[in-house]
Amino acid sequence: MKMIIISSRDEISSLDSKEKLVHIAFRPSNKDIFELVQACPKLNALHIPSSYIRTISRTTKMYLEMQEIALLEGDVWGHRKDIDEYYEIKPEVTERIKELKSEGMADSDILDRMVRETRLSRDLLEFMLKG
Repeated sequence: MKMIIISSRDEISSLDSKEKLVHIAFRPSNKDIFELVQACPKLNALHIPSSYIRTISRTTKMYLEMQEIALLEGDVWGHRKDIDEYYEIKPEVTERIKELKSEGMADSDILDRMVRETRLSRDLLEFMLKG
């Protein structure tokens, strides 16, 4: 699974319309989020750092909910955008989730374990668990 990282509002207009998972590395305004949804009609989730997610208005949260776009809280640790604009979530993470599910482990226990085993945010792991 790949997540594109955007670090400025200027990048929104140049996004591929097929993007499904986007990490916003700047404090987005309501307008930025609306433009992003327009630019990427297949968008499934927005991943935003904790410090920025608190500034998202209720109206925007409701809009995203109506569009069935998940708003995920978290950071992308150790990623260098100058090397690659995408942050890749290794297939092993998805396979590990499937493995734990097949063992009959409860979703909350899977999340707890995967948070410890990976450096991914809880919200992102929960999104992957549902998908």
